[in-house]
Amino acid sequence: MPSHKPHKLKLIPLGGLGEVGKNMMILEYSGDIIVIDAGLMFPSEEMPGIDVLIPSIDVLLERRHRIKGIFITHGHEDHIGALPYILSQLDVPVYATKFARELILTKLKRRGRGIKPRIYQVRAGNKVSLGHFRIEFFPVCHSIPDAMGLVISTPVGTIVHSGDFKLDHSPVIGEPTDLGRLAQLGAKGVLALLSDSTYAELSGYTPAEKEVSETLDRIMAEARGRVIITTFASLVSRVQQVLNVSARHKRRVFITGRGMIDMIDTATKAGYLKVPENVFCQAEDLSQLPHDRIVLLATGSQGEPTSALVRIANREHKQIRIVPGDTVVMSATPIPGNEALVNRTVDSLFRQGARVIYGKLAQVHVHGHGSREELKLLIRLVKPRFFVPIHGEYRHLWLHADLARSMGMPAENVFVIEDGDILEFGPNFARVAGKISAGTTYVSGLLRGDLKSPVLKERNLLARDGAVVVNAVVNKRSGELLSEIDIRTRGFVDAPQQGELLEQAKKEILIALRQDKKSPVERRILEEKVQGMLSRFFYTHTHRHPMVLVLIMVV
Repeated sequence: MPSHKPHKLKLIPLGGLGEVGKNMMILEYSGDIIVIDAGLMFPSEEMPGIDVLIPSIDVLLERRHRIKGIFITHGHEDHIGALPYILSQLDVPVYATKFARELILTKLKRRGRGIKPRIYQVRAGNKVSLGHFRIEFFPVCHSIPDAMGLVISTPVGTIVHSGDFKLDHSPVIGEPTDLGRLAQLGAKGVLALLSDSTYAELSGYTPAEKEVSETLDRIMAEARGRVIITTFASLVSRVQQVLNVSARHKRRVFITGRGMIDMIDTATKAGYLKVPENVFCQAEDLSQLPHDRIVLLATGSQGEPTSALVRIANREHKQIRIVPGDTVVMSATPIPGNEALVNRTVDSLFRQGARVIYGKLAQVHVHGHGSREELKLLIRLVKPRFFVPIHGEYRHLWLHADLARSMGMPAENVFVIEDGDILEFGPNFARVAGKISAGTTYVSGLLRGDLKSPVLKERNLLARDGAVVVNAVVNKRSGELLSEIDIRTRGFVDAPQQGELLEQAKKEILIALRQDKKSPVERRILEEKVQGMLSRFFYTHTHRHPMVLVLIMVV
């Protein structure tokens, strides 16, 4: 009889390994594919005009008929934000818990025109069988309700995916991480643990969310004026604490910022947020209430330019101005890359007379990820044969892997992989078996592009060195100039400096146009010649590289 070669389980991250954000992972076995999460990442300041970054899904488009489903661990943007773009290209079912499902549906209403999603609601303990996979959801504590980890049963063994988690035994909202289920799995045998590495740098344990409540209570008791609090809109447990503490101090709460308003509405309707009676107030109430009876809950914890708190800091908010006596609480830590934006906002608030309280001054925020002792406990409970750190920049992955090795895991059983790496599993082995292209898709309005697109390069050039536009009309037979040369600049040199420079540039253009009169006059050749000459000329005189656009009409 012919021998059948056993299939291998392939794990391929498309995003989230080697970076913070756009989490997405493929598991493939014998032609069946499941996808875990579909997140986005926000652009840096060096990406002008880019709205979001999402994983490239070329590998999924090529295998679209083999995809069984997308499994969502929780409702943060870095885990669901790419779905409107992906579901417009892939008609596959999505499995998510109640709160994540509500957030996805809200997102699709705004950005998913024409999409008829199949989003199935699941809860802790549910098991979904698709092809060769059986996926079980188990609860984990995180900074958003309904966060889950996954137990994935495959023909070669059990994979445990932690999702984003921490160990808080008395969470404000939701259930604690199910350590009992993890211990059961460890006793039965786990092939591989895929574990969140975001805070692998931090020693000890992550503080409990309830500790923030005590700090907020003290701040409101001491504040002689308004208290303005900013946090992540999705941090529903923090919002709950703000509402509870405000009610206890007989303060009314005004919500500002679309993201915060939408999230509170969704969380309230879904039953995750319990709003104390008569705690909210409207904009017209702000002028009537004493300042020591007001709390403003705002978006802007990451210094986002259009957020409510940044508009307040920039004196651009229609209803709110900082006055002496205001206390501003930054109840969040900056996401890597946002530090400069946040610091700029804090400085502006201080200048206007506000007292600003942030993480270095008081316990006004605890994060939603496990620190090193929690990561170690997870490894001890699960007892995996192989270990793969996920979710984080490379240093986070490396430190998490080193933590596993320090606990006695053989070095050859610990794998630090990045986006695009193919990790193969058999019942008794694991190995890196190659790499695929796992690029980034840039989303700009209705347009999407990859790293090869020249648009981003051109935008950076415009932002850095400005633009020069040249218009001229020449005779198609003689090549003689038929109009005055028109040169216009934007963002290049200041007006007092540009007069003499542009006059000299016109002389150089005349020289370029007068050459090769015996040759046929071709618009494209003339434009390229003038463009090249001007680029060299401007760099020689300014040491800058403006974008030069030359438009020559041949008549």
